Amino acid sequence: MADLATPAKIVCVGLNYHDHATETGQEVPEWPLLFAKWPNTIIASGEEIVIPAASRRVDYEGELGLVIGKQARGVAEADAYDYVSGYFVANDVSARDVQHKDKQWVRGKSFDTFLPIGDVVPADSVEDPQDLPIRTILNGQTVQESNTSDMIFDIRKIVAFVTEAITLEPGDLILTGTPAGVGAFRDPRIWLGDGDEITVEVDGVGSVTNPVRSANGAGA
Repeated sequence: MADLATPAKIVCVGLNYHDHATETGQEVPEWPLLFAKWPNTIIASGEEIVIPAASRRVDYEGELGLVIGKQARGVAEADAYDYVSGYFVANDVSARDVQHKDKQWVRGKSFDTFLPIGDVVPADSVEDPQDLPIRTILNGQTVQESNTSDMIFDIRKIVAFVTEAITLEPGDLILTGTPAGVGAFRDPRIWLGDGDEITVEVDGVGSVTNPVRSANGAGA
């Protein structure tokens, strides 16, 4: 498993890349859109993403993640990086049909195995986390390719916004959003299926690669 303890909180930001907002046809949000995933979702590189029987529209979302290094409450934007101890690559796997049925995101993004994460690299080893190429590769084909500079809300703003309401503790995780190219907005749409292999890469941080397996024939 990735080199971090089970986090108490996994805070995620939705619709946080300009190119992703464009592909969805939605307006740029006025503030970060937050949701949560739970620790049961976490798997390491090489472990299987399992498509649950409850979904046939499972999608990928390549993301840059960060680890909180010390208690963070009411953090000013200017001080935000002082609270980040490391970065990692993540895949925010999402059951789109469940999301749409529920009309909110938590259950559709919190099935077991729905958060593959790579190894954590120290924050001071990443020169500029807001200028990192990011890509997702499905069965050898690049399906997402962008740069963290395209974030609508940068890491400083995200940390300040979250800690205005939520005290973060060491080991808590934040996912910073995904760029354009997710399966739900491609033509034709792409859903993860049995036998697929999905990789997310962030230059200077690392990668995470996972095979996909269907449960009870779902997603095949």
